[in-house]
Amino acid sequence: MSTSGLKAISPVPTAADFLDIVLSRTQRKTPTVIHKNFKISRIRNFYMRKVKFTQDSFDEKLSAILEEFPMLDDLHPFLSSLMNVLYDKNHYKLALGQLRTARHLIDQVAKDYVRLLKFGDSLYRCKQLKRAALGRMATIMRRQKDPLAYLEQVRQHISRLPAIDPTARTLLICGYPNVGKSSFINKVTRADVDVQPYAFTTKSLFIGHLDYRYMRWQVIDTPGILDHPLEDMNTIEMQSITALAHLKSCVLYFMDLSEQCGYTIEAQCKLFHSIKPLFANKPTLLVMNKVDVTRLEDLAPENRTLVEEIVNSEGVMHVQVSCYTDEGVMELKNKACDALLEHRVDQKLKGNKVNSILNRLHVAQPRARDDVVREPFIPEAVKQRREQEKNDAEKRRLEKDIEAEEGGPGVYNINLRKNYMLADPEWKMDIMPEIMDGKNVADFIDPDILEKLEALEREEERLVAEGFYNSEEDMFDSEDEREAAEAKIARQHKVTSQSMKKAMKNHARMPRTTGLRTLSELTTELTKAGLDPSRIQERAALLAKVAGAKRKRQREEDEEDAEMDVDVEDVEGGEVGEAEWMDVDEAEAPAPNKRAKANSGAVITKGKREPRSDRRLAGMRDEAQASKAIKLRDLGHRARNMHARAGESDRAIKTKMPKHLFAGKRKMGKTNRR
Repeated sequence: MSTSGLKAISPVPTAADFLDIVLSRTQRKTPTVIHKNFKISRIRNFYMRKVKFTQDSFDEKLSAILEEFPMLDDLHPFLSSLMNVLYDKNHYKLALGQLRTARHLIDQVAKDYVRLLKFGDSLYRCKQLKRAALGRMATIMRRQKDPLAYLEQVRQHISRLPAIDPTARTLLICGYPNVGKSSFINKVTRADVDVQPYAFTTKSLFIGHLDYRYMRWQVIDTPGILDHPLEDMNTIEMQSITALAHLKSCVLYFMDLSEQCGYTIEAQCKLFHSIKPLFANKPTLLVMNKVDVTRLEDLAPENRTLVEEIVNSEGVMHVQVSCYTDEGVMELKNKACDALLEHRVDQKLKGNKVNSILNRLHVAQPRARDDVVREPFIPEAVKQRREQEKNDAEKRRLEKDIEAEEGGPGVYNINLRKNYMLADPEWKMDIMPEIMDGKNVADFIDPDILEKLEALEREEERLVAEGFYNSEEDMFDSEDEREAAEAKIARQHKVTSQSMKKAMKNHARMPRTTGLRTLSELTTELTKAGLDPSRIQERAALLAKVAGAKRKRQREEDEEDAEMDVDVEDVEGGEVGEAEWMDVDEAEAPAPNKRAKANSGAVITKGKREPRSDRRLAGMRDEAQASKAIKLRDLGHRARNMHARAGESDRAIKTKMPKHLFAGKRKMGKTNRR
């Protein structure tokens, strides 16, 4: 079992919360209505059920806590010792024992009061016995306040422990404080251990993981250890001692040869000898760190003798590293992993399991049938080909060699075309055509464009030198006239720009007269451009003829409307004679659709035209189909009309609180009261 299996423990409630949970559950899950005129057997059963249910709830909660917290004797020795160091084994066992005793006492209280309830002779007596039973159970639980609080703190701390697997391949780092242990684990793993230039930055075990030879390894960083007796070590140091004593791992003992850690080389060597019994049956590496400051060869003779004494001891390998410059870090990792693999293989070969495995294996060994020596035969062609490939590989220049010769990365640009396989090798460096709209762009580029540009520039310089552009100076007789003309042009330009801005602010960007010109102007410009305007003239004549006929027809219709708009009442009243009515002048006739006011004051329209079709029949074949559609529509409205609803949007307000949903006792899980 690893520490990761200890992180699934449920939170432990306080004593007050424990009582609230159990008593609330009893109230919710048991009947609540009882009357004194019920049968006495029914009253007894009612209160016995309350007591038994409360007992079961306490028993269930306490049993869950006792089962989830591990028994120290059932754990791996490393985990058991670690929990003893962190939480005090006696205190831990005492807390669990108190909860176990409380569970037993609650069971006894419930048993005693249920026996008394069987002889209750009234509702009052049964109720008082129930109150006494629940009160004694609550008193027992209130006394468990300290054990529950302690176990909750243990649970929280266990959940923060790193997931250490005691059976995995492990590299264990130990040594004095501030010698570079955390820096090394940060280099070889993705762990992020805090590194500071003072002692005891690491106060607990930290773990990181790395991959070596396609296998998963765990690297454990332990807090620093000081050289004093075991009974004087504090909790931080005892975590390192526990890991060294119980984990089968490769031990990396770090030393700081520069003594920047604050401890002398003599003290570090003395600590190695004092904890060396913990390294028994484990591959051990002496890691001399910070060699970028001081190396083994630079030490004083007496200090160097102390270090070499450890190096020459049996079963101890040594590596010089610098976590600052990364010197020897990968070498140390590889050496430690290989040493642990060899040690594990040796341990397995020394065990009893290897015999049972070897008995099931059979390695076939060929036997010689005569004394003839049969050497391996390699054909000469194969030998020559191998020699040729070897020579070619030696002579062949790789791309990285060419890159180094041409200036290195960032300067050398690889030529991807040189390896093209084409019919003619000379085609490799040809410029690839750029195709646009199915045409080669290179065909439309003038190769002499630069020469022509230079000729134009030379001609422009010659014209400027000859004074070809100085003729505008002769337009004015004096300098005053020239300045007055320039000022007038600037003023006109300013006024024009301001008026244009104001005019274009809320208007279309194109002028409304754009494209409006006479037919003669258009034909003249087309003729100048070398185009034939005959078709446009014919089309314009046809359009003019059509427009004239349309205007004539409109004028005739207006005349008829004007004659018909004369008020008939005026004719009948004699105000306008028949001859006059027939000869009404067109100019005096009222305009069509002229609005007027009726006697009521409402505005009416004279000569109103009726719509050409009835919109209600739109989409229908004939009136029969339309009437059928109207009947079907009315039939669909009948159901809403029976409920006096105006339409689909007329919301029906039903009963707000149906009695069958909101009356009576709520069932299990029902917490919605509204």
